[in-house]
Order: sequence, then C-alpha cells, then structure tokens
Amino acid sequence: MEKVKIVFMGTPDFSVPILEGLIENYQVIGVVTQPDRCVGRRQEVVFSPVKEVALKYQIPVFQPEKIRNNYDDILALEPDIIITCAYGQIIPKAILDFPKYGCINVHASLLPKLRGGAPIHHAIIDGYDKTGITIMYMDEAMDSGDIISQRETEILDSDTVETLHDRLSSLGRELLLDTLPSILDGSAKRIKQDESLVTYAYNIKREEEYLDFSKTSLELFNQIRGLSPFPGSSCIINDREFKVYFARISSVQSSLFQPGEILHIYKDGIGIATQDYEIVLLDIKPFGKKRMLASSFINGIKKEEYIGKVVYGRK
Repeated sequence: MEKVKIVFMGTPDFSVPILEGLIENYQVIGVVTQPDRCVGRRQEVVFSPVKEVALKYQIPVFQPEKIRNNYDDILALEPDIIITCAYGQIIPKAILDFPKYGCINVHASLLPKLRGGAPIHHAIIDGYDKTGITIMYMDEAMDSGDIISQRETEILDSDTVETLHDRLSSLGRELLLDTLPSILDGSAKRIKQDESLVTYAYNIKREEEYLDFSKTSLELFNQIRGLSPFPGSSCIINDREFKVYFARISSVQSSLFQPGEILHIYKDGIGIATQDYEIVLLDIKPFGKKRMLASSFINGIKKEEYIGKVVYGRK
C-alpha cells in the first residue's frame, strides 16, 4: 500500500465507488464534501453519500459552505495529492497549488466534450453514441485541465441516466486505480485539451424537463432517457401532469398529425404524434401516484377519453 496521503473531495452517489477504491488501496486522510442539507417536509438533516462512507471508515470530514473562503483545515492535513469527483464547488488556486502530486479530477465524460455538471444527462440527451471517464489534472477553469487518461463506454438505446451513471461510476474507480501509479511515479502523460472540440453539459434546468412533441421522435426518446430517473421528463396528458421515464419509437409515421396528438392506446403504452414517428410512453408517474408501467395505467382508463387529445409539455 502506498504511503501517499490523499484528501478526497466528492459528494453524490457517483463518487462513492471511487472513494471506496482509494480507501481500500491507499491512505485517505480526509474527506471534503458539501454541507449537510435539510430535506422533506420534516426538514430532516441528510448527510451526503460520501460523508456516510467517510464516517463508516472514521475518516475526518470537512464541509465548508464556501471552500474558497475556508480551506485552512484541509491544507493543515498536508495532503500529497487531492482527488476530486463530483464535489460541487470550484476549487481555489491555493488548494490546487498545494499538493506535490497535484489535484486530480475524475470526470464523467471524454473531455473536452461535455464539460460541466451534468455530463451523463447530456451524453444521452445530445445523442452521443459513446462517453466515458477522464482522469485529469485540475486547473482554475471548469474541466479544462490536462488529460492523463481516458476510458470509454458505448451508450446503448436501453441506457438511462441511472444505468449509465452506475456504469461510469464503476469505470471511474477502475481507471483511477489504474492511473494513480503513473501519477505518483511521475510517468503520467499530460495531454492538452483541444479547445476546438469543447462541448458543455450544464446542470439541467426545470424548463428542459418539458417534452415538446414538435421535436423528432429520436430527440424525445433521448430526452426521456437522459432525464430518467432524475429529474424525469414532464408532460400534461388529459389535463393531468405526468412524469415519463422510458419510451419507444414506433413505426407509425405521424408527421401529418398535430404534434402531441394521442394516436393509439397500446397494451404497453400511450402512442403520441411527433414531428416524424409516433413515440410510445412506457414508464410513467401520474401526478400524486407512484411510478408505474403505462400498461398498468391503461388498464384503469377509458381509451376513448384519450384518443385524439393533445399532450403538452407544460400547462
């Protein structure tokens, strides 16, 4: 086991396998994560997934509200290397310049594509056929540092944010553990990012959740998968709000119909006209109800009350 002292910075579930891999193979002397938050009607205090792991292994935890103003305790640990993964705050230069092996980031895209906070969502929404993990040296700009290593994975038609998230998280752990020895022995490559190839994956906005049926069926199919299960796509069916989590594209051409018009009620879903082909909603959550297969919802409705109605993205 290396005697190198590591501080890890991360927050969500995605970061957990990466942190656990480091704990199993190296000396993690501190964990930095976002402050505890109060959630729900009862405003119960919830720890981040990364904090839960740190407490399990009795690793000191630091939770600055704004790390740019409060980092002395982190530097006091005298880390040899700082490794970040989905931490959620911009790291100040004083931290970036401190460790002798630098600050390393595990990012869920093949940089320079999809810089930003929602690369997994946008990889699917934007129709990418592959994505991956990048291990990179950090600098002061967002996800713009030199690349050390990358590993890719194909994006399948069956993928959602959930499945791709889990696969990339495991891939991130593997690639980091494979790459760290070269960082520590000084043999790691430093590959400048090609700025002409940069794309961005900004955090999802509320208005991006609404389904616009004037788009193509493929665009909608990718949007639904790229927002499933969180935050979920939204539409209004028969004056009732629905979340949508999965769909399929049928062979029915729908360009001559009004976008959003319900064309068929199938056994497995609700068929809706788009710019080109009908899209069939398969996995839904009616407002005030639990998530369910559309087939279960269909069993409880009168089909004639839905056929011909228009589905809107928002009220």
